Amino acid sequence: MPSNLPRHAVNLTVISPLVQENKQLEINLSREFEAHLADLVRQPKQAKWLAENREAIDAYNLHIERDGVFSDGLRGF
Repeated sequence: MPSNLPRHAVNLTVISPLVQENKQLEINLSREFEAHLADLVRQPKQAKWLAENREAIDAYNLHIERDGVFSDGLRGF
């Protein structure tokens, strides 16, 4: 995520040993949480996009299997 986006303070509850280890390792907890949360948000959006576009993806893959790609006759490798 870009660092210039506005941020919102949130409260989290984390088990104490993890907080202590995090401090010892000097991990930026906010940045790590942000990165993981971005992944959690991205996954269902990606799954939804794939489901919505499954028919077109399957049709394209069938076309490639049947006819190849445009550059098949042009490649030298």
